[in-house]
Amino acid sequence: MKTLIDHLAQYAAYHRDPRNIHTHFVGVPMIMFAVVILLSRPTWQMGDLPMSPALLAALASCFFYFRLDFRYGVTMAALLSAMLVGGQWLAVQTTALWLASGIGLFVVGWVIQFVGHYYEGRKPAFVDDLMGLIVGPLFVVAELGFLVGLRKEVQKAMEERSGPVRLRTGPQAAAHPQ
Repeated sequence: MKTLIDHLAQYAAYHRDPRNIHTHFVGVPMIMFAVVILLSRPTWQMGDLPMSPALLAALASCFFYFRLDFRYGVTMAALLSAMLVGGQWLAVQTTALWLASGIGLFVVGWVIQFVGHYYEGRKPAFVDDLMGLIVGPLFVVAELGFLVGLRKEVQKAMEERSGPVRLRTGPQAAAHPQ
């Protein structure tokens, strides 16, 4: 199994322009919440716990995150729990509100992502490896942590493989050399 650093470095290689990373701070949570919203229907009861495809996907995702790193696993579980609460609330609203929220966040989130990748001059990571879809939210959490001085050892190891964050301008932004 790939390690935390393996996954983050591979994903980071597609995300070295700070503008791209900043668009991910907005776009990835929007997409993630949209998927939770859309998977929050149908719902069935197992005792007092409402079950949904969103809950099952969140549990599987958390298993993946915890296997990589306990601290990041806790953080991702907390974020997914909050999203599940919001998704469950939207799931019991009208179909129009549920769908508009889910589809709207999904579309706007992807538009923001593609703007970031325009700056990067490189396609999204998931195009080459579908694991990028589950690593992306973890990358965002890691990068936010790096900004406030957390997990510097993870940042150092990741950047040793993927390179430092750098502003891409001019021709190299349009034609990525890697």
